[in-house]
Amino acid sequence: MTTPHPLLQAFLSHLGDGRKLSALTVEGYGHDIALFIGFISQQQDERSLTPFDFGLVRPVDVRTWLAGRREAGLEAAASRARALSALKAFYRFLYREHGIENAAVMAMSGPKKGERLPRPTSETETADLLEEAGKVSDEPWVQARDVALLMLLYAAGLRISEALSLNGADHPAPDVLRILGKRQKVRLVPLIEQARRAIDSYARLCPYPLSEETPLFYGVRGGPLSPRIVQRLMQTLRGSLGLSDSATPHALRHAFASHLLSNGGDLRSIQALMGHASPSTTQVYLGLEDAHLTSAHRSAHPRA
Repeated sequence: MTTPHPLLQAFLSHLGDGRKLSALTVEGYGHDIALFIGFISQQQDERSLTPFDFGLVRPVDVRTWLAGRREAGLEAAASRARALSALKAFYRFLYREHGIENAAVMAMSGPKKGERLPRPTSETETADLLEEAGKVSDEPWVQARDVALLMLLYAAGLRISEALSLNGADHPAPDVLRILGKRQKVRLVPLIEQARRAIDSYARLCPYPLSEETPLFYGVRGGPLSPRIVQRLMQTLRGSLGLSDSATPHALRHAFASHLLSNGGDLRSIQALMGHASPSTTQVYLGLEDAHLTSAHRSAHPRA
């Protein structure tokens, strides 16, 4: 069994004893740095490495090491980002203990992690969620509130923050909602009849006053409804219906866009309804590829 490099042993002791990191983190960092030391050792013809040698490492060396790991099966960008984090922790250790500084390596940025978008709930799952939402609470007005709120997320594609920012003046429910979204951008979102009925049913049962100065959605104690309660509601519904963890409140907004698209909605209209700044954002949000858009264009264009 090969004896670990003395620098690796000292680094692991520093992580475990000095920084009090978890055993799992120490193990992961140790694995990454052991591989890095092995890689640099090969570049130096297997001779014994000194702290000074690590000060001479260039960013191109690090990129070559990471590329080699990817070819060896470390495909996930998150894993390669962790490897770079481990390397920077190692260089901070070298500077602290040996005065070795490598600003070029410390300035390196990790691979970009792919943006994780929620998987939209299917049309059947969405219908089940809306039906089950009316059964979670024993209070009729809370049942109606939960249904109305989830209906808004799905039927109007609202973010939780946007739905909870509505006030009592939005009752009776209008045909078109005026939504103040991100970056203070205003957009108009039509409300389907089912959503209007759900809001009005809740408003009739709500025990608290509804006016321009009050929230539309109340918590049980009379204050504004908390996003945490909405997230907890979805957690309960996931368990009741056997849905995956991806069935979040935001997944209903994602379902709004996806179901519109699958039923013939055009990308530009969906962009406006979602409040996205550009069509490219909507394209990424919906997980669309250029090939998909090209195919849709060819099948729909009258001269294609």
